[in-house]
Amino acid sequence: MYSLARPLLFTLPPEQAHCLAMQALECRLALKGLSPPPVAQAKTVMGLAFANPLGLAAGFDKNAAHIDAVATLGFGFIEVGGVTPLPQAGNPTPRIFRLPPAEAIINRMGLNNIGAVAVAANLKKRRYQGIVAVNIGKNATTDNAVAIDDYTSCLETLYRGGDFFVLNVSSPNTQNLRDWQQSDALHRLLVAVLKKRDQLAEQQQRRAPIAVKIAPDMTDDDVRQLAAVIGDTGADGVVATNTTTARPPAVTALLNGQQSGGLSGPPLKERATAIIKILRTALPPEIAIIGVGGIAGIADAEEKLAAGADLLQLYTGLIYRGATLPLDIIQHWQ
Repeated sequence: MYSLARPLLFTLPPEQAHCLAMQALECRLALKGLSPPPVAQAKTVMGLAFANPLGLAAGFDKNAAHIDAVATLGFGFIEVGGVTPLPQAGNPTPRIFRLPPAEAIINRMGLNNIGAVAVAANLKKRRYQGIVAVNIGKNATTDNAVAIDDYTSCLETLYRGGDFFVLNVSSPNTQNLRDWQQSDALHRLLVAVLKKRDQLAEQQQRRAPIAVKIAPDMTDDDVRQLAAVIGDTGADGVVATNTTTARPPAVTALLNGQQSGGLSGPPLKERATAIIKILRTALPPEIAIIGVGGIAGIADAEEKLAAGADLLQLYTGLIYRGATLPLDIIQHWQ
């Protein structure tokens, strides 16, 4: 059915099509009601119980406004955001570009969101009992000299509503954000965030794990250095990877293939999987790896698990394969 509907959806601007998809999910929720995530390969990761290892990546439900509706797709966990302390509009439109022959997307959204206080209110309303992660970052107008305060502020505001938190230091669409992937900078950020997390955990009697989302556009040695920092500071996990600024020749040859922003989908898959393999050998086994990038079917999911991922995420695959994709993968594990 989706193969018939997709050409019509693709006649709409991407952000308009996304809003329409959200409305369809809300209708699905109204008709079917909320049910728990299907159990398949249930596992405990970072001290949290996941009904299944497949999650929705950040960016789909930026403002945590549709968690219950998104949950009808069967995900074992849902990552919302990215969220910044203050609301921000993001980059000018157009800022999303489809590349259908590659089943890929280029986006330069710029962490548009309604701000941490409003997102916290939305998180409080959710009925979904599965795991919810919250992706947090800095405002575009915040200088890197004081950006750590943005991360700790977000964490404090959102802590009650999230089961674990993902530090976004790798979006290519916020100027200088990737500077936080440098070893010294990441060490300082993690020490501060983990200290704040420990304070909140003591106050609220609940320890929320902290993961770091990294970019694919690093050398193998850079990945190993980041792994050393993550291991030394005591962070709980790594999300590998964010979108890429690289442009394979097959992509640049396509309409909109040379647009600036982060590329996602199958062209990212090979590099994202390679980084998972590096991380698995460089990190202690108790540090979780969440594999994301180019998952469009069962084989892609299995490949990332075999590379060493503990959990998986997808997003772009939904755009090209439709709402049945998550359950197709999850049912394969049952």
